Parts: sequence; structure tokens; C-alpha cells
Amino acid sequence: MSTVAKFARVLSLRAHSPLRLQSRALASAISSTALKMAEWQMKIPVPPQLLTPLAVPSKVLFGPGPSNPSMRIYNASAMSLLGHMQADFFKVMDEVKAGLQYVFQTNNRYTLAITGAGHAAMEASIMNIVERGERILVCDNGMWGKRAREIAERQGCDVKALEKSPGGYYTYEEIKQGLIEHRPSALFVVHSESSSGVCQSLQGLGPLCHEHDCLLIVDTVASLGGTPFFTDDWELDVGKGFQPQNQGSIILPGYGRVRYHHTAAVNLVYALRESLAIVAEEGLENSWKRHQDTIEHFWAGLESMGLELFVEDKAHRLPTVTSIKIPEGFPDWKAVPEYLMKKYKLEIVGGMGPSVGLVWRVGFMGHNSYRENVDLFLRLFREALESVHPGLPKAQL
Repeated sequence: MSTVAKFARVLSLRAHSPLRLQSRALASAISSTALKMAEWQMKIPVPPQLLTPLAVPSKVLFGPGPSNPSMRIYNASAMSLLGHMQADFFKVMDEVKAGLQYVFQTNNRYTLAITGAGHAAMEASIMNIVERGERILVCDNGMWGKRAREIAERQGCDVKALEKSPGGYYTYEEIKQGLIEHRPSALFVVHSESSSGVCQSLQGLGPLCHEHDCLLIVDTVASLGGTPFFTDDWELDVGKGFQPQNQGSIILPGYGRVRYHHTAAVNLVYALRESLAIVAEEGLENSWKRHQDTIEHFWAGLESMGLELFVEDKAHRLPTVTSIKIPEGFPDWKAVPEYLMKKYKLEIVGGMGPSVGLVWRVGFMGHNSYRENVDLFLRLFREALESVHPGLPKAQL
């Protein structure tokens, strides 16, 4: 059978089968006359919605992330594109690496950005540390602990868990007993459980894990830059964090040489570089203090309205994301975020995973973490509560 005849046979099967050409050599051997444009009909029309320029409304993002970046970051993402293998871009990458080492507080040379969401960094952290069949112990007290379990299970790891209800956190002794009982190769801890607003203490966990021949993986997506975090001093093995423009960042122990890996998202790297520069100019300690001062002002405002916080122990609350208990008997928790979005284009959200229906989650982080934003939100939040539930006791307003 000739090459053209074989191709004709393939075409006749395409309507009944997902068969695809597997050989470029076969395709290149086809006579150009067999592929004349006139012989094909356009069956997918031009999408009419793409015939007008993109228009994105401006909104205030006071949820658990993403949050509004500064104009400096927006402008950086619109700078002239560089080739991803050009020396000028390598310089930007080196600056990003230095910035990540600063915010993670580590000298680890394998500190890097991943072009992807926090999930990508979580998967990379687990898959590069725990082999198939090895045991990993996950501290599961919310959505992100559960997600780590799912990723590890799909990887074929032997997954054990220390489970807590939403809002719960772990003591040093509880984790120690878990290591003794399960003898894992790695421990996964969420430093910033944004589904409930818990900030898990990491003090002493690095040395504890190493005493039990175990590596420590830490998720700091919602806390990095907003609360103290010391990778080297706390003896953390792998940390994964997040920066404003959808760049997962991790630190990994490893070996290798400089080589091409993939085509980087150049403009996102620009934005990441500028977000790190903003942190560096302010100084980490000043950033931590600003976030703490802002959030304590927020907590005081909520308590003055008679509202309760989901995490009762102040020492274990995140300074970036706060979970507010939905008052008992509140008719429809979704109505409050909907009111704020419809009237003011302001975003807050409800719970996530196991905390759905229990809380509203509000975030003040990065460029949004200032007292004036808190004062604005408290005024509008009070209005939303009064509008949605006029019968709410005044003590809760």
C-alpha cells in the first residue's frame, strides 16, 4: 500500500476513532495536493466573544488570595519580553533567587520559583522527597493537609495522618508521638492553613524530625512575608511559599548543573522579582510587624461588633487570613459575600473544604495589609450584615 493510500485509510477512520497520526515521517511524505485547503471545511466558527478587546473590572480582593498587587507589580509584568535563554533574563532570575532566599531566610542554593500555582510547588515538594512506597506523615487540620494527602496517595506513598478538626493545631508532643508511632520518611506540616486561619507553630519541629530520621516539608503559602519564617534556623528541609503573581516557590535539597529545563513565563518572573524587591525595600521585619499590627486592629474591630473568631487562641491565628465564625442562626452565609461583591465589587469568601458553612474568610496581605483597608472593610461588612440579617442581635454588630 502506498504512503498516500495509507493516509487515505487513516482519514477514513478518523470519523469513527480517536486515531491520530503518530509519525511525522508519514505526514511529511503526503503529497501536498492531498492537503489543499480547499478540500477542508471550517466547522468551528470564530468565537464572537473574542472579537472585542478584553475588559476586566477592577475589584477589591479581601479574600484569602489572590490579593491586589501594587501598580509596580502590574507594570513589571508588562515590561518588554526577553528570551528565556538571554543573559539579561538570567540576571533577573538570579535576582529572584536572591529574593526568595531572603524571604525564606535560607542560604540553600536550590531555592527556586516554579511557574505554576501553589499546588505545583506542593506536588514538587512531595514527589522529590518521598519515594513511591515510602511513608509520609501529614498533619491534616484543613484543606491543604487533605490536598497533601491526596497528592502523596496518587504518588503511591504510604500515607499516614494526624487529623484535627478545622481550626485545630498541633502541639510539639502530639507531633513527636506521631513520629514515634508511624516512623515516616517525611512529615508534611501546613504552617498557614488558610481554610481555617490557623498558623501552626514550627518551633523545634526541624530538630525533632531529624532525631527521628525524617525530613520536614512545610507549606507556607499564606504566611510567607507576613509572619516570621526561618528556614535555616528552624532546620526545615523543604518549604513552599507563594508570591503575588501566581508563582509557586520552593526550596529543595538537590544536585545538578545549569541547563535548559523549560520555557519560563518571563513576564511572571518580572512580577515576582518586583514583589520580592518591594519586600526587600520594606524589610522582612517591618513587613511582619505591619501585617501583625493590621490584623490585630482587624480582630479588635470584629470583637467590638460582637463577632467571634474561629481560631480562639490568638497565638495560633494567621496574621494574613482571618476566619470569622458565622453567627448561629444566620440564614444564608453566602448572601454577605454576594452583597459586598454586587454593591462594592469587594471579595470575601466562605470556608473551604471542611470549613465550608462555618466561617467567612477575610485576608489582608501584602499591598492590602494596612489599617485604612481594615477600617473600610469593617464599615462595609457591618452594612452587609445589617442588610442581609436585620434581626441580628446588636451585640453582633
